[in-house]
Amino acid sequence: MQASGSEMFHDWEDFYLIVGSAAGALIGIMFVVATLMAGLESRTVSRGARVFFTPIVFHFAVVVVVSAIAVVPELPPPVVGVMIALCAAIGGVYSTTTTIRIFTPSSQDQPSHWTDKYFYGFVPTATYLGLACAAGAVWLSPRGATYGIGASMLALLLIGIRDSWDLGTYLLQKERDRR
Repeated sequence: MQASGSEMFHDWEDFYLIVGSAAGALIGIMFVVATLMAGLESRTVSRGARVFFTPIVFHFAVVVVVSAIAVVPELPPPVVGVMIALCAAIGGVYSTTTTIRIFTPSSQDQPSHWTDKYFYGFVPTATYLGLACAAGAVWLSPRGATYGIGASMLALLLIGIRDSWDLGTYLLQKERDRR
């Protein structure tokens, strides 16, 4: 008899409640950050939103979605695996696209620090690869896969926190320079 999704994530409910709620709250806070962008030149804001702002919200949204998947009662592990693999694939494509945008030499709004290229690009891409591996492990060891999925969600949450802090401080500095 195969375990259901709720059994697969047994004892993880509190983790996903905390991580998913934190990601949801941080999405709301990102809208406050968006108001800081209101006074900047529209072309700069458009490019900055696509390369820096939107990926942060995207990663937080993935954490919310995976957290919801983890707590759905009676969801069979193969369905959990497919849904999380789908999130990993979409996230991997999206973060790879973001990495390409960051490294495009003609872009006007390059990251202000060398670490930004990694935390907005490579680190999320690697995290989605890890999530894909964890999703694949659902068929081999559902209970063991939960650790990989949980680690990936925590990593995406921490990446989002780091990147939103970076974006917020950058925008505040830009606003000060404008005055």
